[in-house]
Amino acid sequence: MQWGPKDPARFLSFLIITAIASRLKVRLPGTNGNMSMNLPFILLALAELSLPEAVVIAAVSAFVQGLPVRGKSLKPVQALFNVSTLVLAVTAAEFVYAHSAVIPSLAAKSLLLTLAGAAFLVADTLPVAAVIALTENLSLVEVWRNVLELTFSYFVLSAGVAAIGTAASRYVGWQTPLLVLPVMVVSYLSYKRYFRLPAAVAMANLQFATLPAGAREKAEVQHS
Repeated sequence: MQWGPKDPARFLSFLIITAIASRLKVRLPGTNGNMSMNLPFILLALAELSLPEAVVIAAVSAFVQGLPVRGKSLKPVQALFNVSTLVLAVTAAEFVYAHSAVIPSLAAKSLLLTLAGAAFLVADTLPVAAVIALTENLSLVEVWRNVLELTFSYFVLSAGVAAIGTAASRYVGWQTPLLVLPVMVVSYLSYKRYFRLPAAVAMANLQFATLPAGAREKAEVQHS
């Protein structure tokens, strides 16, 4: 396994743009958690770069996403948990996508990337749900279902965008993240507007109504 970047310009383009996308955060209604627009770039990095490069990009992305706004302080334990969770999710996705190198079919590669996105979804959301369930003596299945209902559509969108970006990278090279960024900016604005709608807020509040206040506070996590 090669630990140094094979193409520094390509690696830096992914790192910088993923970090920018990590600051495009949407607060999930009914919780203190947020969701950023970095997942397509992480999946693209997984498909286009080495695992060590993808892990570095994921770790930096999680840290940047968790940087507090002015007036708030960084919580080291929470930051470490978020970084660790995202690194675990990338490793799980890589385990699924690892065989793509020997598959010549672009359609098969896209399917594998979609399955890798599903593995990422499980590894990214399940630890968060487990922490809430264990600390508040709640049903893991119920807490996880609530989290998935708020974030599943975003994961589907991200896997689709990443699959298209992987196909496009054959023609545009390291500029692929630059082409994906405007799509995710529009997605960010769309999600931000949707989650402000009274119906969306009411639905989210209803989903998390069974959680005690402490659990809702522990739900201050990052979903990539």
